[in-house]
Amino acid sequence: MSQQPSRRFAEDYLVIWVDGNIDVANEDCQNTMEQLRAIVNQVQQCTTAEQCIQQLVDNEEKISFIISTSAIGQHLVPDIHDMETLNAIFIYYGDEQQHQLWAQNWPKIKGVHTTIKSICKKLEVVVKQCNQDQVTVSIISTNEGGSSKDLDQLEPTFMYSQIFKEILLDMEHGQKAVQDLVAYCQEQYHDNKKELTLINEFRRTYEASTSIW
Repeated sequence: MSQQPSRRFAEDYLVIWVDGNIDVANEDCQNTMEQLRAIVNQVQQCTTAEQCIQQLVDNEEKISFIISTSAIGQHLVPDIHDMETLNAIFIYYGDEQQHQLWAQNWPKIKGVHTTIKSICKKLEVVVKQCNQDQVTVSIISTNEGGSSKDLDQLEPTFMYSQIFKEILLDMEHGQKAVQDLVAYCQEQYHDNKKELTLINEFRRTYEASTSIW
């Protein structure tokens, strides 16, 4: 299988689909990709366990989800299960009851599935949970016992995020900024029909007065 070109993505998630029978020209394969990209935009295809492992090794930041056939999964899972960026594994194909026996030994396996539809439903739940886990709401109030010493002990990343948010709120965003944002998003999601529809809707209907800050 030819290596897919790498490009910068705006999302923090990566789905790796591992199946020895992947055929990008096949309509069923294309439909599967479309369903997966409706949940996570970046989906990489691998036909061997070795390719999947390399994808995970190369991925140092994105939270990863693996969709693997049961045949490949039995050999792949022991090698990848403890990787830090790997969040969940979904096993596809085969006899569900037969493969539940080995799958239950690996906590990151989120079920043995016989349809892509059931995988997508479970993937949506897992991604939603990841989103919730990443949301951190912090309030600093010197009126509630805070001090300069407390502020000095805050993580640098938190301080940077606060500064970044203040900069964003103070910036003036004209029509050119909207056009630049639309162009950037269209580039990032150029092969994702669902996201492109939303981007085009934003381009047509956006008004600063109705924005939520």
